Parts: sequence; C-alpha cells; structure tokens
Amino acid sequence: MKLKVENLGCERNERRLFSGMNFQLERGELIQIDGSNGSGKTTLLRMVSGLLPIDEGTIYWNNRPIQKNRAGYMYEMSFVGHKNGIKDELTAEENLTMDRTLTGQPSGVSETQALGRLGIAHCRQQLCRHLSAGQRQRVSLARLLISAARLWVLDEPLTALDRDAQGIVRDLLVEHMTSGGMALVTSHQNIEWRWHAQRTVRLGESRGPDG
Repeated sequence: MKLKVENLGCERNERRLFSGMNFQLERGELIQIDGSNGSGKTTLLRMVSGLLPIDEGTIYWNNRPIQKNRAGYMYEMSFVGHKNGIKDELTAEENLTMDRTLTGQPSGVSETQALGRLGIAHCRQQLCRHLSAGQRQRVSLARLLISAARLWVLDEPLTALDRDAQGIVRDLLVEHMTSGGMALVTSHQNIEWRWHAQRTVRLGESRGPDG
C-alpha cells in the first residue's frame, strides 16, 4: 500500500503555489507538510484527497493514478479538513452515522465508541450547533475511527483543541500507523508526533521521487 506524489504543481489566480512536488508514503509512515501561510498546504491536501483537480503531475495509489481508480481510492482514504464539515442540525452521533453511510467504510467501531475515544461520548445526543469549537473538532476527528481507511489526510487536525485533546490525537495517529495505516498531516503548530517513521516535506523545496 503506497501513496506517491510525482511532479505535482499548482497555480491559483496566476500565482504559482508549488511545483515539482515529489514524495511517497507507505504503511506505518507519517509525513507532515510544512510551509508558510499561503504556500498551498491545504490545496495540496485537497488535491491528494481528490477534492481538487490536479493541475500538474500525478498522484498514484498502489501504482495507479487516483483518477483511474477513484472509487477504490476514496474507500481507502479519509480526509478531515480544518473546516470540519460538521452538520449543525445533526447530533454528534448522527453526524458520524451519516458519514458512515456515505463512505461505506465499516470499521467495527460504533459511533459511541468513537466519540468516547475523543472524550466526548457525553455529547453524542447534543446538536452540534450547541457544541464548542473544540468539541466540534473532536466530532470531526471521530469520523476517522468509524472508517476502515488506511490513509488519513488531516489538514490542521489540532485546530481548537486543548492540550489533552491534542494528546488524544497523537495517540490515535500512533495507533493507526502501528496497525499499518499512514498519515499525511499539516499543522501550524510545531508538533512532535512521537513516531519513529515521521518525515517532513516543506513546500517550496525540490524533492526527489522518494521524498
């Protein structure tokens, strides 16, 4: 199982964000994408997630371009953006149920169990409009646990989280990678994810095909 980014480039509003991006990610590995504000970190992750078209280059999943196996790739990938995508009119539990139905990725973890791992099982029947920003972010991250996806793509996953919640996220990432998963992450915070197979790719630097 491998994600490979080859010669990826992007231009927005006649401004070059990045070009010649090359890296690959395999089982048990974490890559953090770094770069200054406006360098294209979110754009890169949305391209990897299949949410934006690819301007230049190719993204491969298991040696096949993701455009040629979109359904299979989307089943194996789970994206959590810094805009958490939570529906205000649904409860925390209902948001997870809806996400499970849409993705079709059974993990064997119930909605209540997933919310419990993020420390908000007590919020499961509350409408998300009544939750704090940190609680909403935890609901969004709980979606990872009800998914069987092996690739986690996380854009600013620590946004609005206190120190305890940040620790929970680090632990979940380590568990995921220990079990053979992989993660691609951005963060404005200087975080040590405490994982031995951790690398950094910085936007604006030319990288070889092996990252």
